[in-house]
Amino acid sequence: MAIVSSLHSCNARRCVVLSALGRASGSEVSDAAALVQRELRNGDHRKALALAAARLRAFGAARQVPQRIYTLEELRLNGIDTARFLSPVDFTLGTVRRNLQLAALAGGIAAWQLFHLDQFQLLIGVVVALFVGTLDQIVYNGGVEALLLDTLGRVVSGKYKNRVAQHEAGHFLVAYLMGILPADYTLSSLDAFRKNGSLNVQAGTSFVDFEFQEEVSFKFPASKTLNKYACVALAGVATEFLKFGLAEGGLSDIQQLDELLKRLNFTQLKADSQVRWAVLNTVSILRRHLALHSKLAEAMDTGKSVGQCIELIETELAGCTDL
Repeated sequence: MAIVSSLHSCNARRCVVLSALGRASGSEVSDAAALVQRELRNGDHRKALALAAARLRAFGAARQVPQRIYTLEELRLNGIDTARFLSPVDFTLGTVRRNLQLAALAGGIAAWQLFHLDQFQLLIGVVVALFVGTLDQIVYNGGVEALLLDTLGRVVSGKYKNRVAQHEAGHFLVAYLMGILPADYTLSSLDAFRKNGSLNVQAGTSFVDFEFQEEVSFKFPASKTLNKYACVALAGVATEFLKFGLAEGGLSDIQQLDELLKRLNFTQLKADSQVRWAVLNTVSILRRHLALHSKLAEAMDTGKSVGQCIELIETELAGCTDL
């Protein structure tokens, strides 16, 4: 099939040196990225978006696959096994959670024996623990548990820490190349808590998405807008699939996309078509820019600002015609 051969040929980066006339200088890119960062910091997202669109060459410039109905077989022919990233299970945090539960059980038994607690006192302890857990789910949407698990996961597993950085870099890069401006990011629940002062806010990447929110509020988002959102939503799990062969994080991203399509009254057939196209498009973009993605993940892991990350993307793609 023609689409298969053309997509596989896109795996290699095909960059040529552009003329000086058609490419912004390094200082111009740096200045533009700094201006965008300043407006984001000031909270003027509309101005930041206008600056990015007017002055940054790679913003919204990604080449996309033709939009049509794709079958699962076509995805498989392009090396995409949707089962390995559309149903993510976080094995690392699952192990941490089980170990915490075992530690709590062992601590309860030790306290029972050390302080000679009777059955009633032990029951009170269990009820209090259940109450605290339920309160966290209701008031903080599980924020306290997420903070504890994420923090411990980053301490005990360097692989988990790296996977989170790779995941969020995928969201950042695909969003930028699709024309959605990243506004901020955090790579840990602890950083998110420190920055936002709320346990209801989890680690992740936020975007300048007022246009999308306005369109969704009327339940009639433009096809182009919905395409962007779907690709960005799937970028994290697609990244994990490409980098590690299996996605562990990103279940909430998939659930949010699924909920959105249901809210827009998509039939199952139409929703499947939208997701399959977004999967193929997102994976194709990431495959073309895997080296850049790795550099971006490293920059984000060291705490570079959004403006500095944008400058990195623009600099790396300055001589590339196949975005």
